[in-house]
Amino acid sequence: MNTAILHLGSNLGDRLQQLEEARRQLQLFCGRIIRKSAIYETAPWGVEDQDDYLNQALILETKLSAQQLLEQTKAIENRQGRERKERWAARTLDIDILFYNTDSIQTQDLTVPHPRIADRRFVLVPLAEIASEWIHPDIGLSVQQLLESCGDKGEVKALPG
Repeated sequence: MNTAILHLGSNLGDRLQQLEEARRQLQLFCGRIIRKSAIYETAPWGVEDQDDYLNQALILETKLSAQQLLEQTKAIENRQGRERKERWAARTLDIDILFYNTDSIQTQDLTVPHPRIADRRFVLVPLAEIASEWIHPDIGLSVQQLLESCGDKGEVKALPG
């Protein structure tokens, strides 16, 4: 069994429903969610002229290879209306593979660990909630250490409940 850590984000439509449906489809097509963070609201990153995002981190047990998991996550995004027009544009759903076991993977369409984890508070805050001691295999620091040294000062607010 493989362990994948995913990050979900949505800022179009019913954002909470988008995340809920993503979790349902991940369990249906990819594996079992064994941990999930709270849901956090964050300002957009990269292109700021868009609505705020809801974000969540998940730990998933899966029999899928990293490539198969990528294909399934892209299919889930597409089923939920994801359109890829421009980088960092608003989206109904974004699913990123942050970590896959302790592997370092570099292919044409997949880089794991995700290359911008250490630069983004909106990723690190929910990630630290569920996997603070996880060691980044390329950097050698824990998620908590990455969060503490992150230069991004963007606000990351947990939703109530």
